[in-house]
Amino acid sequence: MSKWIRKSFVVLISVLTFGLITPSQLMDTFYTKNHSDRDTIEAATNNSSYFSDNLPDREGLVVEMVKQAESQSYQKFGSRIKPVIENEFKEIILPNIHKAIEETAANIPEEDLAFLTISEEPGGGYSEKIFHIKNSLTGKDVIRFHVRRDNPPQAGYWFNFHYHTASDEFVQHHPLGSIYWNKNTPPKWMS
Repeated sequence: MSKWIRKSFVVLISVLTFGLITPSQLMDTFYTKNHSDRDTIEAATNNSSYFSDNLPDREGLVVEMVKQAESQSYQKFGSRIKPVIENEFKEIILPNIHKAIEETAANIPEEDLAFLTISEEPGGGYSEKIFHIKNSLTGKDVIRFHVRRDNPPQAGYWFNFHYHTASDEFVQHHPLGSIYWNKNTPPKWMS
């Protein structure tokens, strides 16, 4: 296959699937069905139902976003905080994140699900941001997940996990849970 056809194919697949299906995934799918290169290109360009049939369903999208959320959270915790709070995070906070993402996805029209993306980088230092889920088409956040350091008088340090939604213009804190650190000041995020 000539170089320009291959490059055109990559661009075509990326545009048609909004990046949800990579050209290598598509090629693997077609090759396992014993198609030749020529059949692959013709099928990809002529059969747009392939792309609409293989868009992620609501459940699959939620599961994938929860996996990314867990990964982003551990990245934010860094190597100093993660070992201390990882177990409690998995038991208390992560199920609540799953529930919040599920409820948010339930309120989004089916045709807009394909445009939901999770932010790339959590906030470091003293930032509250863990990750945001936004509509990549409009560029607007749908839901924001944050963690705040609380230090009530004589109670030590706590990590307060919460989220904000676009439905109330990100004003209200929706609690996910809190995890106790200890009496000492916790290190900065991502350290």
